Parts: sequence; C-alpha cells; structure tokens
Amino acid sequence: MRALTESDVRASFVNASPEELRLIEMPHDFLLVDWDFHDFLAWRDPASSKLGCVLVETDGRLIGVVLQSTDPGRSRTGMCNICHTMQPGGQVALFSARRAGDAGRRGDSVGTYICADLSCHENVRLAHPLAPNEIRVPGQIDTRLDGTRRRMEGFANRVLDGQS
Repeated sequence: MRALTESDVRASFVNASPEELRLIEMPHDFLLVDWDFHDFLAWRDPASSKLGCVLVETDGRLIGVVLQSTDPGRSRTGMCNICHTMQPGGQVALFSARRAGDAGRRGDSVGTYICADLSCHENVRLAHPLAPNEIRVPGQIDTRLDGTRRRMEGFANRVLDGQS
C-alpha cells in the first residue's frame, strides 16, 4: 500500500456516516505502519468493541469500509473467509458492512466471517506447522498473500456494489 495520512483514511470510507467518520479512531500504531509491508490495513476501533475498519487499494482507488461485528462464535474452530486460516473457537466473528450509496441507505449490507481481531494480514504470514511427512512448498506464502488480498478486495467491492 502507499503511505496514508489520517485525512486520506477518513476520506476513503465509502459506507460511513458523517457521525461515524467523526468518531472512528485510528489504530494506536497508525504512525508506525510499514506501508510497504501491507496489502490492506484492518483494525478494531480502539473506542468501540463492535466496530472495525478495513482499507484496501483496488484498481488504484483506496476503499475504506466500516465493519460491525457480532460476538465471536462459541464453536470449537472456525475459518476466516478472508485469510482462510483455521482459528480456535471465539476467534472468528461475523462482520457486516452497510453497502455504499442508496443500497446502504435502504439498509442493505454484506457480511462474512473474519478473524475477530482483524489480524488476517499477519495470520496469513505465519508458517503452518508441518506434519512429519510434509514439506514446505516454495512460493506457498506468496500464494496465500495473493488470495487474502483478492478476497479482501472482493469484500470491499461487494460493499461498493450498492453505490449509485
């Protein structure tokens, strides 16, 4: 991602009301973000346990999406639909986002299961433990990174689909 300012971030949100824009807090480490390392930026709003934010660049445009979360599930395990990482119970939550434009004003939204702490970007970089007869394939991490970025872009584009 390219380096962003707080003004860039606030101007990028496609589904936030003026009041939400005013209340959204940047992540505590925003000034320390290594932008060259990120394909997208996601964080939980430090002031609200139910809000999250995602920034993704697609087709040269920065798209910001405000997310609402449910309480994480109580199942044994769950899979994040963005990074495709299996997580222990309680670490995957349903996130929904109001669609942009007229569709969002009518109450339309989209949702998906995402890592509850929005750490997909970091989780996909972790090496999975190997079984005794398993070998690590070169380029496997790059493939996982590309898939995670594409799925997050796809989610942001689904939010934009309601824009008129």
